[in-house]
Amino acid sequence: MINGKKLVVVLPAYNAALTLKKTYEEIPFDIVDDVVLVDDCSKDNTVEVGQSLGIKHIIKHEKNKGYGGNQKTCYDTALSLNADIVIMLHPDYQYTPKLIQSLSYLIANDLYPVAFGSRILGKGALKGGMPMYKYIFNRMLTFTQNVLVNQKLSEYHTGYRAFSKEVLNKINYHANSDDFVFDNQMISQIFYAGFEIAEVTCPTKYFPEASSINFSRSAKYGMGVLGTSFVHFFNKLGLMKSEIYKTK
Repeated sequence: MINGKKLVVVLPAYNAALTLKKTYEEIPFDIVDDVVLVDDCSKDNTVEVGQSLGIKHIIKHEKNKGYGGNQKTCYDTALSLNADIVIMLHPDYQYTPKLIQSLSYLIANDLYPVAFGSRILGKGALKGGMPMYKYIFNRMLTFTQNVLVNQKLSEYHTGYRAFSKEVLNKINYHANSDDFVFDNQMISQIFYAGFEIAEVTCPTKYFPEASSINFSRSAKYGMGVLGTSFVHFFNKLGLMKSEIYKTK
């Protein structure tokens, strides 16, 4: 716990058997109360590795629900465990668990309700091996999103995120896509609901075992991101009324 607040780390996993142990062993259990592993119908032995590590809360989807669908199960489970702070950490070891303290203390001390680990602050992305085309896409999309959403995030595409229970209990994340655009819809909901997001510089690692989407999926994701930003923009103008902005 931190300041009497329960901290739960959620691990949305898909074929993470080779990196799960390394990720799990760096989690700071002096402050983390529970870990939730949600396996999205992996083709490897991710679940068995999680069991060998002693993870108590393991959920296996019998059918692949997608990245967004995986996160929905993650957050539902964390809230059912009475989490006050929820950290989403990818178990592919692309993001270091050593930043859990920094992200969680921002929320535990009531400075921000949401905190992200940013690969773009500083020079961590390219230094960590991010492909140049992904870096360029990231920069272009982030600039456009900031204009449409009227914010100043360094990036909208990080998978390292911390939330207070107040945020997860208010936004309607179940109305979001089950695909990768879920992440950006969630950011849009957070800003639309009036919450602020803090960012912490985050080193990252790109290596064969780390999960990554190919160019065609990246292009599809980019179109979905732009669509989400325009939907946010038009809803703010009162020209649309989208389901995703209805609070719980």
